[in-house]
Amino acid sequence: MPTKISARNINVYYGAKQALFDVEIDVPENGVTALIGPSGCGKSTLLRCINRMNDTIDGCRVNGNIMVDGQDINSAQQDVVHLRTWIGMVFQKPNPFPKSIYDNVAYGPRIHGMVKTKSDTDALVERILKQAGLFDEVKDRLLDSGTSLSGGQQQRLCIARTLSVNPEIILMDEPCSALDPIATARIEELIVELKERYTIVIVTHSMQQAARVSQQTCFFHMGKVIESGATSQIFTTPKHQQTQDYITGRYG
Repeated sequence: MPTKISARNINVYYGAKQALFDVEIDVPENGVTALIGPSGCGKSTLLRCINRMNDTIDGCRVNGNIMVDGQDINSAQQDVVHLRTWIGMVFQKPNPFPKSIYDNVAYGPRIHGMVKTKSDTDALVERILKQAGLFDEVKDRLLDSGTSLSGGQQQRLCIARTLSVNPEIILMDEPCSALDPIATARIEELIVELKERYTIVIVTHSMQQAARVSQQTCFFHMGKVIESGATSQIFTTPKHQQTQDYITGRYG
């Protein structure tokens, strides 16, 4: 698989505290890469580097090089608004806009000038909700508030909102941690379908989830990448004792 995202020598500081140390990672195109490791080990920090969300945090400094499709995303010429449509993000807690289900999906395409007419918008909303596995559940209530949906449906709506602006990469920061097992299974099925068309990077605390949905896994500990490789290899024959200890539950 060609490499979609290549990060080299990433060091991140929050004020005087260093959160990432010389992190290097390659994310292949059209697949799922899982970032695993104990709480506070730097997984979400790296995720926020990939779409420059760290820019919004006072006192945060990022050094190093992140290339996406060969472009340096930290260059002064990079349009950050465009970057965040190209690289979408789904957060831990579902956060639909306080708007209708329809407007949650239509909002991004409208502000980016991607739709011209009402019929264009209707077609896009239906297509994207189908892609997010939500259309059949909400087709009779598109004008209801997005916040009226169940937690799992809200998270699929947030995924639909991300897909609506035609990204190539989707970053997911523990997208199932606030959901029940049935809703989690639906999101996991969706992730497996979406990887055919998108490059997905998921931060997860669940080893089982990483094993189920990802092809590549990267294990973090205390701000460093300890090991990365094919998920099957990381989970069955890890090269490092630390990885083995984490996967077998000796710490976490």
